[in-house]
Amino acid sequence: MLLAVDIGNTSTTLGVFDGEKLRATWHMATGVHRMSDEYAALLFNLLRQQGLDTTDIKAVALCSVVPPLISTFEELFKRYFNIEPMVVGTGVKSGVRIRMDNPREVGADRIADAAAAHHLYGGPVIVIDLGTATTFGIISKEGDYIGGIIATGIATAAEALFTRTAQLPRVELAPPKHVIGSNTVAAIQSGIIYGYASLVEGMLARIRKELGVKAKVVATGGYAGLIAKETKVIDVVNPDLTLIGLRLIYEMNKD
Repeated sequence: MLLAVDIGNTSTTLGVFDGEKLRATWHMATGVHRMSDEYAALLFNLLRQQGLDTTDIKAVALCSVVPPLISTFEELFKRYFNIEPMVVGTGVKSGVRIRMDNPREVGADRIADAAAAHHLYGGPVIVIDLGTATTFGIISKEGDYIGGIIATGIATAAEALFTRTAQLPRVELAPPKHVIGSNTVAAIQSGIIYGYASLVEGMLARIRKELGVKAKVVATGGYAGLIAKETKVIDVVNPDLTLIGLRLIYEMNKD
């Protein structure tokens, strides 16, 4: 079995693949100061819940946007699994050509998303990752990553309103009944939820105009389902996109 690990700024997502089948997925909070032993203890418990053991894991594919944690997880898998993980980065085949001014600036998770999206849905395809940041990745018909867009994440924006103002409260990230809020909580929810749905719609219109061709839109990330319910411009929601991309990249490099 293959264990895929996507280390994000806020959360870390893990998935176990039995062949092409994704058998189990988990999410844990990302803690840059957490030691490899702590992550190992959490992972052991998660595996046991699915009737799995460390000996069932034969390979590990990993991507991270938090550089200090790469060595932490490498130590974890070497010590407790006796496995050298494949880390997506320079020198790893991905099947994705990065057509950016500086290819090294593209996050490993974006590369995994691009690989999975083009494999599953063809191209051109636009991947929207609604997580700590809201990012758009544009993949050509040939599978090239031709550029992207980065905006503030939904939860990040909501937290900023709470921490950077004197009187605005922290609110649940849920759509209010009306666009026009009749109280402060509803007004903030409207601005965040409907505001981000409008951001997605507006940016997609600009991207499509610049591309000059129709492109499928795939959303992933923790808030993808929330925003997809409020707009018709998202074609597919796939919360496992990055994990699938990691599996595909591992298959390209295992020989």
